[in-house]
Amino acid sequence: VQLQAYGGGLVQPGDSLELSCVASERLFNTFAVGWFRQSPGKEREFVGGLSRSGRRIYYADSVKGRFTISRDQDSVFLRMNNLKPEDTAAYYCAAKYEGAWDRAPPRLASDYAYWGLGTLVTVSS
Repeated sequence: VQLQAYGGGLVQPGDSLELSCVASERLFNTFAVGWFRQSPGKEREFVGGLSRSGRRIYYADSVKGRFTISRDQDSVFLRMNNLKPEDTAAYYCAAKYEGAWDRAPPRLASDYAYWGLGTLVTVSS
């Protein structure tokens, strides 16, 4: 399984950006997907994630109300509104095989077996 996150860039505070996570195979019906971010000198942190079914979606408190996760058959999206300088980071998508389970997406990076290369988001005026 290979993942790739796309859509990063340089934006100003208050702008919006949408990231996409694409998988090498159609796996989003059996995998939970998480979005994480990491900035220099900091640990990778959970941004949000959705369960295998897509019915259970969770967000970190720091992005709740500003970020929205959605998906279609082939991709998982992270819509980021009202971006702040502290949102500057490399963003990663990750997948965890769930099979028939529909548990809440894990918040720990170590729970995910599959990771894509990150896409850099820079929020600066």
